[in-house]
Amino acid sequence: MPGLFDPIQIKELEIKNRVMMSSMCQYQVKNLDGTPEDWHFVHYASRAIGGTGLVFFEMTNTEPRGRITENCLGIWSEKQIPFYQRITDYCHKFGAKVGLQIAHAGRKSVIEGGDIVAPSSVPFSDKSPTPRELELREINDIIEGFGKSTALAVKSGFDVIELHGAHGYLLHQFMSPASNYRRDEFGEFSKFPVDVISSVKENMPPEMPLIMRLSAIEYREGGYGFDHILKLIPSFLEAGVDVIDISTGGDGPVKPPHIYPAFQVNFAEKVKQTFKIPVINVGKLETPEVAEAVIRNGQADMVAIGKGMLRNPYWAKEAAICLGNQLLLPGEYNLGFP
Repeated sequence: MPGLFDPIQIKELEIKNRVMMSSMCQYQVKNLDGTPEDWHFVHYASRAIGGTGLVFFEMTNTEPRGRITENCLGIWSEKQIPFYQRITDYCHKFGAKVGLQIAHAGRKSVIEGGDIVAPSSVPFSDKSPTPRELELREINDIIEGFGKSTALAVKSGFDVIELHGAHGYLLHQFMSPASNYRRDEFGEFSKFPVDVISSVKENMPPEMPLIMRLSAIEYREGGYGFDHILKLIPSFLEAGVDVIDISTGGDGPVKPPHIYPAFQVNFAEKVKQTFKIPVINVGKLETPEVAEAVIRNGQADMVAIGKGMLRNPYWAKEAAICLGNQLLLPGEYNLGFP
């Protein structure tokens, strides 16, 4: 079996190793127009310099009201392209591939005075505002917006797109019986995600992979179990998803699970075995030996490192040293490592 520092090819995309920087919101947009700033340049470029194979941008939203906060990234205008391209071009200089996670916050938006929308008029929690139920016309506009954001991402130099269908954001909200009470066609849990996937695929090159992040289970009363999402995945694959990125939880108040190294990998392994597709796993994988074991055991094809990379932009380099692999960094950075 391949190891953590073996390359991987997904469709026509070649990635130099199997380390992915997981999407993590930064809340650092100070200009309020959704465009990345110097913070984002440093944040993403430093991980590319540090040897990460696939650098993923944080959740980036399809319209202003779709942001979690006004300090979140968005991609909805041609004017934003140069700000993203500056970062993707620089990351590419160091052999990294760059991905954009496209999403809409739906009822998880906390923008004060914002138009907070959802599949149904059900708040995220007792402390959250009650969202407005989306009209059919608005749903179709949002679907079209996902396609437009994808086209802008392609022009901005991104190598791969991920749809955020986990952690309680709008795609997830439509998939969950805890948040989708609709009685029209969008009450079918797969309908909205499939239409979004179709819109996205129409606006990206056929050789570009499409990843979808899913919550395998919800840790809440009235939420779904693993069987629910397993029944939805075939329709997502048929619509054009190439890779599943497995996480858990996020759609409302939860009883937190017991967290331990690789605590979500059993879900990724089941998806990989069932559907014979590339799978990414995330969740307490920052110990290099654990990440290596997940790849070597064939439980996932890539590992997404989150908090480990917040602590250390050079996580990939230190993991390579720990595992006895050679990973050369640019400039004089190698002098800083044993």
